[in-house]
Amino acid sequence: MRPADNVALAPVLRERQHSQDEADAHPPLLSLLIPVYNERATLLEILDRVRAVPIPKEILIVDDGSTDGTRELLRREVDGHWPEVRVFYHERNAGKGSALRTAIPHATGDVCLIQDADLEYDPREYPRLLEPILDGRADAVYGSRFLGGPHRVLFFWHYVGNQVLTTLSNMFTNLNLTDMETCYKVVRTDLLQSLRLRSRGFEIEPELTAKLARRRARIYEVPISYSGRTYEEGKKIGWRDGVKALGSIFRYRFFD
Repeated sequence: MRPADNVALAPVLRERQHSQDEADAHPPLLSLLIPVYNERATLLEILDRVRAVPIPKEILIVDDGSTDGTRELLRREVDGHWPEVRVFYHERNAGKGSALRTAIPHATGDVCLIQDADLEYDPREYPRLLEPILDGRADAVYGSRFLGGPHRVLFFWHYVGNQVLTTLSNMFTNLNLTDMETCYKVVRTDLLQSLRLRSRGFEIEPELTAKLARRRARIYEVPISYSGRTYEEGKKIGWRDGVKALGSIFRYRFFD
């Protein structure tokens, strides 16, 4: 964590350093929403990284019908082991959007942050993502992989597809985002819980963006690092998800 991040958050974190009794009377600052599907290889490591960030938080994990042993790992090593962690289970795989829709009503923090269960995004960047909301400038913050942060060099056509979807989304929302498809979306909890989200899969990204724009939410972008993975390493999003996202952009502009 950079010193500048600590300085920016210092007043808020000092205010949150209560005794245990006082802490019980106040909601956590941050609600982490973690959808999980077949991430047995990375789950415990990402939880260690998330829990190590020195910010008051709760962690809401939704296992979306995993079949690779993730569900059993959660029950054995995670569920009930830490007071700040709650785990929910889908009997069948329903998609990232469905997992997030399960988690959102249970959030009690001031701010919600979406965290994937792989290692592509770095939890040490939470302070940078939270700062525009905590200082009153923003209602939502997107972590952009294309604003100058270090990133692993991978798939050209994924980049092109992302830019096409981001551009089309911007055209219909009148925003100027650089990375609409980013995982790192941070939203005030009261605002997020007031949105009627419908998407089941990865098309939750343009839907959430469209509905924040419709509410005239103040959206900021901040640069983040990105350690993308290959399909051999477990990457799941593919061209079919891009087609669904394209349909979602049109649907939530004209028909919802």
